[in-house]
Amino acid sequence: MGVLCVLAVGCGRLVEGQPVAPAREGGDQSLIVAYFERSNAAARGGPAAQAEFLARTQHPDVARQCDLGALTVLLEPSLSTLRPDDGWRPARADRTPRGAVYLIAVTVTVQRDGATVGTQVGSMHVVVLDAAVYGFAPCPT
Repeated sequence: MGVLCVLAVGCGRLVEGQPVAPAREGGDQSLIVAYFERSNAAARGGPAAQAEFLARTQHPDVARQCDLGALTVLLEPSLSTLRPDDGWRPARADRTPRGAVYLIAVTVTVQRDGATVGTQVGSMHVVVLDAAVYGFAPCPT
């Protein structure tokens, strides 16, 4: 699909193929996949179930909580875009959250009473900390 330039000690060579994000500690990608599966299961359970999931999985370094009201949010990650993002920090935060920070593209589907009210492609951050995946609750604008 593209060409990736890989640099080795003092020389470079071209490698064809699809770039793949490195998995830290071997299991981060599987933990992240399970996070999205649990998030979507909670969304299918309704607004209260999703609110509980989001509160439970909010990164402990970030106090920001948002009320989605009657909305639920389904997230379809594009795993081929998963990559480390070590320098990122949440808006209004004075430091990077603890853990391995990742950025991933997602298709977000917002629903009310089971009916889709909007779909958007965007990106979001997740953090793996002590073998648990944490996110940052979405806030409607």
